[in-house]
Amino acid sequence: MPKKVNIKTIASELGVSPSTVSKALKDSHEISEETRSKIQAYAKFYHYKPNTLALGLRNQKTMALGVIVPEIVHHFFSRVISGIENTASQNDYNLMICLSKDQLSKEIQNIDMLTNGSVDGLLVTVAKESLEKCNFEHFERLIAQDFPIVFLDRVPPNLQIDKVIIDDSAGGYKAAKHLIEKGYRKLAILTTPQHVTVGVDREMGFLKALKESGLTIYPKFDIKVNENEPIDSQIEKLFSQKELPDGIFAVNENYASIALKIAQKRGLKVPDDIAIIGFTDGLISKTTNPTLTTVAQHGYTMGSQATEILLNRIYNKNEAIPNQTIVISTNVVEREST
Repeated sequence: MPKKVNIKTIASELGVSPSTVSKALKDSHEISEETRSKIQAYAKFYHYKPNTLALGLRNQKTMALGVIVPEIVHHFFSRVISGIENTASQNDYNLMICLSKDQLSKEIQNIDMLTNGSVDGLLVTVAKESLEKCNFEHFERLIAQDFPIVFLDRVPPNLQIDKVIIDDSAGGYKAAKHLIEKGYRKLAILTTPQHVTVGVDREMGFLKALKESGLTIYPKFDIKVNENEPIDSQIEKLFSQKELPDGIFAVNENYASIALKIAQKRGLKVPDDIAIIGFTDGLISKTTNPTLTTVAQHGYTMGSQATEILLNRIYNKNEAIPNQTIVISTNVVEREST
């Protein structure tokens, strides 16, 4: 029995080439199923582990990717990270995950740490405070140095960058159209302040649907939620008016679930008296009573595709590759709240 199993050992023992072993261990369909199964079984029996350190030294790479997101408990970001991890691991890459907590200073601190020789590239969702203060110097510096970086979901505006984004405008449009098709006419929106671009785009799509349908747009039904202040009391203002909406579009599932709670507390029946649709098909939407209709964002796909772009940048670092923008489409998941 071999003392230390590596790719050359496996190749020698099974009478195949090292490249065949490498491809089989990555489950490549270039290799026949019989050969793949034999190689994988041998590797598993002898507890083979790839030498990522040696691989990194040989390629002059760290074999690690940096990921900076606001939080990981949020369903959307957890799905994004799952997509990143799956694609990264298929390419022998590990992840270093940092949280910005939506703070500019924390984001800068994370970038300084990760780009100090720790990772080969970055995947970033921009912090809300960076967007609010329009401070992107830390990103501009990396871009000027040709450091591989791909942005997801929230991106710095007006920079020539690689990005994978949700079609937020179309998502807001689909949400409003869903309410309109269900017969609701006085529609409200719970959205973000103007500096949070995803909220702005979702509202644009929402208003477009209202205009196309000839519905009245009620400024009093447009609630912009400042998350630095108590969220519940801000959403409560929508329900404190003499005239109430009969449908609500919330730009995230947190706002939607709070609106649902307040509506029920005030004796309103959902969806008979008022319908609610959110954004992000997470656990909250599936477990409220009634369950929430929502717009699905497909975070896993976003994470996976962003990682593919980043790895292509890393592998072809000396080539002039045009910046890419990938737009992920959305769809309405209908549940009990509409």
